[in-house]
Amino acid sequence: MLEYLRNAADKPLAKVLMFILIFSFVGWGAAEWIFGSSSRDTTLLTVGDADISVQHFNNERSRQLSQMSKDEQRATYTDPAKASALTNTVMAKITIDQLALNRAKDLGFVVSDKRIADEIKSYPQFQENGEFSPWKFDVILQSSGMSEQDIANSLRGDILRGMALGATNVPLSMPKFAVDAAYNARYAKRDVNYSTVKFDDFKVGEPSEEQLKIYYEQNPHVVPEVRNVSYVFVAADMNKPDIYDEKFKVAQQIEDMIISGDSMKTAADKHNGKYVKISKIERGKKVDDKILSADLIAKLFSMESGTESELIELKDGFVILRVDEVVAEHNADFNDVKKSLVTGWKKAEQRKQAYVKANEKLIALNKDNDVKGMKNASVTRTEGAALEILNAAFAGKEGDNVLVEDNNAFYVMHIGKTTMPKEDKAKKESLRKELEKMSVRFVTDDYTQFLKYKYPVKVHEKTFNRFIAK
Repeated sequence: MLEYLRNAADKPLAKVLMFILIFSFVGWGAAEWIFGSSSRDTTLLTVGDADISVQHFNNERSRQLSQMSKDEQRATYTDPAKASALTNTVMAKITIDQLALNRAKDLGFVVSDKRIADEIKSYPQFQENGEFSPWKFDVILQSSGMSEQDIANSLRGDILRGMALGATNVPLSMPKFAVDAAYNARYAKRDVNYSTVKFDDFKVGEPSEEQLKIYYEQNPHVVPEVRNVSYVFVAADMNKPDIYDEKFKVAQQIEDMIISGDSMKTAADKHNGKYVKISKIERGKKVDDKILSADLIAKLFSMESGTESELIELKDGFVILRVDEVVAEHNADFNDVKKSLVTGWKKAEQRKQAYVKANEKLIALNKDNDVKGMKNASVTRTEGAALEILNAAFAGKEGDNVLVEDNNAFYVMHIGKTTMPKEDKAKKESLRKELEKMSVRFVTDDYTQFLKYKYPVKVHEKTFNRFIAK
């Protein structure tokens, strides 16, 4: 073929064939550029039309870690809950920062180079004897690994974000009537008289099987949906391109075998993948398995029985999930839960008797305005008696007689007079500041929701699972 082309290079047919070959090579290169590079895409978030990289996340995470004490850092590295909390904090921070930058751009805010220069000169760490020191500036830059442009971009971003969000951080001035109303609501007291009727004051015998069956019909024990699942995992160092590509091909070969009808175990065994089978996974519950994170469990519960997931990239490899069987939510068999029903039946019977007794006391209270043995108390909205009594005391009107229930008792209660709090300027001032801080939070939350609507936020799950998720 090549010999023919050399001998007939000037012929039209040869030129056409050469064009086809050249185009094929270019096409292969383009495909590699299009599909190969996408596998190494490190875009973590898209906010509006702006992309945020994994490196940006890591820089912010490092910054927050540097502000922690050594003990806090150690706890973050060793405690999965604290590590997850830090990840959520960093994700929220970089998202809000970019939302603000997007808004600043749309509003046409600009920060001049002169202002950036003035800001840099004003930093104490860049000064010597009260004046800007170029030498000190260069030394700090070298030690931090940052360029002048890095610092300029960081400062410009901070200033633009301040322009976009600054107004939301200004507390609303609280009018006097609002402070007075909040003060009176918080510190007002109400006198109450109440009698307690406890469930366990009433004795009941052992239930018959028939009584338990009736109780179970009224209070069925629901067994939640569980899933029997399996997965194939191919471990890989995702930060090394050669290993990534090699293991990605292995994972694709396993996926192809599964699609062709082979079992996951057969495919895993042939290509040295790790095959794992787990029974009775419940929605929202953790599993003692290093691979199945909360996100992957949630995904398993979004799949149908007998189906496999697509190839999923994780931080340390590739995984394919399968739902082998779904055991739907159902009522437990009576005989399986009969013993556990006894305690519930007894409490229900005690409650019935307590309710009868409490209503007798309420009738007496309505008739005679008093019940023997009632307890007197002066309560606020937050203290002085059981929470149910506090809620009922301020939900009703003066002079009302009410029946209140909690988990273990009924309260027969008379709501007495209200005593308004005495003037306390220090408490009022403290409350005013508290309300102003709350106003900042409310305004900020509302404005953030507006920005998220204006600039939709998308988390790139594959990148997150690969680089960030534990």
